[in-house]
Amino acid sequence: MKSLWIATGNAHKLQEFRAMLEPLGYEIKGMQDLDVNLEVEENGTTFEENALIKARALHERTHMSVISDDSGLCVNAMNGEPGVHSARFMGYDSDYALKNRAIIEQVKQSADKGAQFVCAIAYIEADGTEHVFRGVVEGIICETAIGAHGFGYDPIFYYPPYQTTLANVSEEEKNKVSHRFRALQQLIAYLEGSSL
Repeated sequence: MKSLWIATGNAHKLQEFRAMLEPLGYEIKGMQDLDVNLEVEENGTTFEENALIKARALHERTHMSVISDDSGLCVNAMNGEPGVHSARFMGYDSDYALKNRAIIEQVKQSADKGAQFVCAIAYIEADGTEHVFRGVVEGIICETAIGAHGFGYDPIFYYPPYQTTLANVSEEEKNKVSHRFRALQQLIAYLEGSSL
């Protein structure tokens, strides 16, 4: 089995990566498998830059194949915010229910309620070769949070083909269309065409 290290401390993200990559024969290792705490400052201005910052830090520690993602919600009526600041929006410690209400409030009066979930996945091969893959899913900000599945901004992200939010469908259904899935499909296509 081929090993891939994932540069995230987010249990939800790790679970999503495992769900999508383990069936393909990859052993997924997370930050908790390291003996040390790897603190990285995500000071990039794009999702791609932040994904590479995290991947490089873990690659320097493991010298093995590493993937990292940076993802977030870009709201048209908020000039693309919270964007790369999605996790830090209103502070790291603020509850997502509070963040979601704030976004709903800001978008309420706007004619354009469009939004995108964006994910950039950085893959660094054991030899240090770097790649970045980007996935985007288009949606609309809801007037109210709907659904108990998913996490983060999923309850306010209405996905038109499903006619509901990404928090109101199963993890399996969400994973078929998510921004992370779309970026991962590109990564998988590359991995399947090369050997780790």
